Amino acid sequence: MLDRLQSLADRYDKLSELLCDPDVTSDTKKLREYSKEQSDLQESYDAYMEYKSVVEQYEAARAMQNEKLDEEMRELVKMELDELTERKEELEERIKILMLPKDPNDDKNVIVEIRGAAGGDEAALFASDLYRMYSKYADTQGWRTEVMDVSMNDLGGFKEIIFSINGKGAYSKMKYESGAHRVQRIPTTESGGRIHTSTSTVAVLPEMEEFDIEINDSDIRVDTFCSSGAGGQSVNTTKSAVRVTHVPTGIVATCQDGKSQNSNKEKALQVLRARIFDKHQQEEMAKYAGERKSKVGTGDRSERIRTYNFPQSRVTDHRIGLTLHRLDAVLNGDMEEIVSALTIAAQSELMDKGEQE
Repeated sequence: MLDRLQSLADRYDKLSELLCDPDVTSDTKKLREYSKEQSDLQESYDAYMEYKSVVEQYEAARAMQNEKLDEEMRELVKMELDELTERKEELEERIKILMLPKDPNDDKNVIVEIRGAAGGDEAALFASDLYRMYSKYADTQGWRTEVMDVSMNDLGGFKEIIFSINGKGAYSKMKYESGAHRVQRIPTTESGGRIHTSTSTVAVLPEMEEFDIEINDSDIRVDTFCSSGAGGQSVNTTKSAVRVTHVPTGIVATCQDGKSQNSNKEKALQVLRARIFDKHQQEEMAKYAGERKSKVGTGDRSERIRTYNFPQSRVTDHRIGLTLHRLDAVLNGDMEEIVSALTIAAQSELMDKGEQE
């Protein structure tokens, strides 16, 4: 592992040189590529540099133990060694995690699709609760959300809502949200006071840039129509809504939230690129369906991953057996404990897999 870390440090230093090279600074593509690569290495590089410093201090303190010291100095050296040993072990554990295989999409923005599933109007109302939860969570992370398309029912719930979350590391924290979310509560439409169970599905897709997924103009069909959702005076008066179809795959993306046809087309293309990438990813995962699946992975979109129980104010993530008795806080965006637990579980799986190999 130390050899890998040294190679990483050498590459980081080489990138620092390249980013000062006039040939690179004048080439936008290379500048962006090298800057991103160095940014991706930054955390591991900093940890390794600190680890090297701690090891040097540790060795120096060990050497002092062999010298003739008075009792007070010997005690000080021992205290320093204890502190350095603790820090050294902490850094070793942190570096093990940093050296795990990194999802290349972790730093990307995301496109989130929420749909009411089983439960009719109640499922649509729950979909709107999930949208609010993710929006509030995005606010706590300093991320920006933007609605791309929405279809509402008569009660104000979302039959479907598609929105983007823009911010560094958005996919790394949101990717475990894909799956079926179940709610247990007494619906507002229920007069008998019975608890109903409904579900909404969530799909979290990494946003793809044009250079990530190339779409030929000849492969898409663009249709325009009048917006049917919230949109002020433009609703049903101008053909601002856009539907883009990728002919080779049959994948369709629609956007009608904006008033500008060009804006809606660009948003629809963003969704289309993400869905095409997701289709390829799902096909690749299906090839290895016989292998052991990750407990918290983002594979099976129909899997029930979490239950929100209102009568008991309880949230349970079924993948890792985590239960929290603070439903209101979670639905208000206080999700970090769940996100962190899922991340740690995924990292532990990777570490166990590495040790077995």
